[in-house]
Amino acid sequence: MRYSMKRQFVFIFIMLISGTILLCLLANSTLLEKYYVNNKKNALIKAYASINAASSAGDITSELYDIELQKIRDKYNINVLVLDSDSKMVKTTMVDQEFAIKHLLNNIFYGVSKEDVLLEDKGYMIQIVTDVRMQTEYIEMWGMLDNGYFFILRSALESIQESVAISNRFMAYVGCIAVVASILLVIGLSNRITKPIMELAGISERMKHLDFNAKYTGDDRTEISILGNNINEMAEALETTISELKTANNELLKDIEKKDRVDEMRKEFLSNVSHELKTPIALIQGYAEGLREGINDDAESREFYCDVIIDEAVKMNTMVKKLLTLNQLEFGNEVVNMERFDITALVRNYIASSDILLKEREISVRMEDYGAIYVWGDEFKVEEVFMNYFTNAIHYAQGEKIIDVKIQAEEAYVRVSVFNTGEQIPSDSIEHIWEKFYKVDKARTREYGGSGIGLSIVKAIMESMNQKYGVINYENGVAFWFTLDVA
Repeated sequence: MRYSMKRQFVFIFIMLISGTILLCLLANSTLLEKYYVNNKKNALIKAYASINAASSAGDITSELYDIELQKIRDKYNINVLVLDSDSKMVKTTMVDQEFAIKHLLNNIFYGVSKEDVLLEDKGYMIQIVTDVRMQTEYIEMWGMLDNGYFFILRSALESIQESVAISNRFMAYVGCIAVVASILLVIGLSNRITKPIMELAGISERMKHLDFNAKYTGDDRTEISILGNNINEMAEALETTISELKTANNELLKDIEKKDRVDEMRKEFLSNVSHELKTPIALIQGYAEGLREGINDDAESREFYCDVIIDEAVKMNTMVKKLLTLNQLEFGNEVVNMERFDITALVRNYIASSDILLKEREISVRMEDYGAIYVWGDEFKVEEVFMNYFTNAIHYAQGEKIIDVKIQAEEAYVRVSVFNTGEQIPSDSIEHIWEKFYKVDKARTREYGGSGIGLSIVKAIMESMNQKYGVINYENGVAFWFTLDVA
């Protein structure tokens, strides 16, 4: 498998281990020396406290304190030099005593560069220095003890770079071994984890083909085992449900509408088609005969005759398509695909597609900035319902020429309404506008090519989804609305 969980698990684990080791190497290279210097600084402060206490108590010249100085040297790798107020040596563990005395006196009388100072306190100063002769870096503390003696404490730093390099090499070796061991370990663990998942995948594949005999057999108590047991229960439930559905389907087949009802609907369909097509057919026939007999020989008249024929043919084609759609809905042959979709996006997309027509008719559309609102329904059929409402609003918009679209989310449903300014629908026509071929204003309907079928299609679609629809008259216009269940 290209996107196998096993591969992803191994890759992520290796990247984590490698990243951790690289981070440790980076921290070791950049921070270890600073950490070492800070520890040395603290060791110098401790040594200073011990020497200062001994000098104040007068014990610094004793042989017993020589042992303490030796401990400081051995434990912290710190060499000590103490001079009295006459610059005579009191105590020292320095190898090159003369150079140390000279260096201390030079610091006292001439001072040091502030750039190299790490810490300055009452009585002492800690700094990083470089021995020009040896080309070696030291951290040293120098100053005056409470009894007036001068002192200098020094510790070499040259060993830290070598320590860092050795530490990095050791960590690199250990890291390589850890990565290899981790790869082997994670492969074994991933096999153990992905094996039951692949077993579940095989079971689901068999269930897809309605084979419910496959069962998950794992006996561990992990989340995967819980999932497997749930799949087993789901398989049993699906098998029972499918059996019940097949039984119900057989019962439904017995309750199909009787032949006489189908024949009646067909007769009604043919009657409606023949009635609505008589006028356009007569117009087409008349203008076609006029063209054949050459009633008008000028090109402009012939073009007008042809435009009338084409226009009527387009209207007939649109009417027949709508009648076929309505017929399918009324016969129950159209499958309603219930799905979850964003009604706000559907409405906005259709309004955007009608922008040219709106500009031609100088109509303004109002709609609040609704967020995503998800509903259940047949998305294509819902779009056809909104299209019928919005198209009617465009054709009948008068006065201020405003179309107001609202999407109101209630607790259990969403209500979509399309309002247009203009004349109200007569009260005696409201009950009939959902009927096939009913036209409130026949002249205007004829003008824009309406067939009187659009609202019948709306009615059939909404009833097929068991949803509500309607129309409301306002003082300044009309609003058509429909509802959909909330997702």
